[in-house]
Amino acid sequence: MSQSKCIKISDDDKGYPLEMFCIPKHYENHLSHVMIPKGLIDDRTEKLAKDIKEKLSDEPLVCLCVLKGGYKFFADLVDHLKSMNNVQNDPIPLKVDFIRLRSYVDDKSTGDVEVIGGDALHHLEGKNVLIVEDIVDTGKTMQYLLRKLQVHNPKSINVVSLLVKRTPLSVGYKPDFAGFEIPNHFVIGYALDYNEYFRDLQHVCVINEAGKLKYAS
Repeated sequence: MSQSKCIKISDDDKGYPLEMFCIPKHYENHLSHVMIPKGLIDDRTEKLAKDIKEKLSDEPLVCLCVLKGGYKFFADLVDHLKSMNNVQNDPIPLKVDFIRLRSYVDDKSTGDVEVIGGDALHHLEGKNVLIVEDIVDTGKTMQYLLRKLQVHNPKSINVVSLLVKRTPLSVGYKPDFAGFEIPNHFVIGYALDYNEYFRDLQHVCVINEAGKLKYAS
């Protein structure tokens, strides 16, 4: 499996000061810095949509959103794909579907994957599937999902993730398309959460210790 290039953020990157952006008042004391501003996410997502369009040509595609953290990236990516369909002569027929997985408590992966949605996955048989994920951390969750989907015999499966984390716990899995490769920090915002908080942040930010303590489960 070949992976597309992504933007790599170095381990010593300090990001952007919070005061340079609009941050909800109730979160200001619980963030370290902005890692990826919303505008940069938007531009990178548009390029990912173009890469996906080029690789997957004009065959019908089922875009499978991994909830909840992937919903914002999913919506923006699908919007870009639809916009391309409106102006190009070889549109990709699109369908959307959703699945929900859970593997985190606080900032730690439990190692177990709980499937909360996806009762109708048998409808993916014979289809070209694009899994849209917010972040690939250790890779165990995505490997589990891929095994679960393969049971239903899709025609093809590709994975696009906004973020890929560099972590010593990685099993080595890499998605087909990735937006950013990031350091081993716990990130929130742009629909990524910490115990269901911070999804309403526009930017991808790094939570600080005070935030972990305040919003612990």
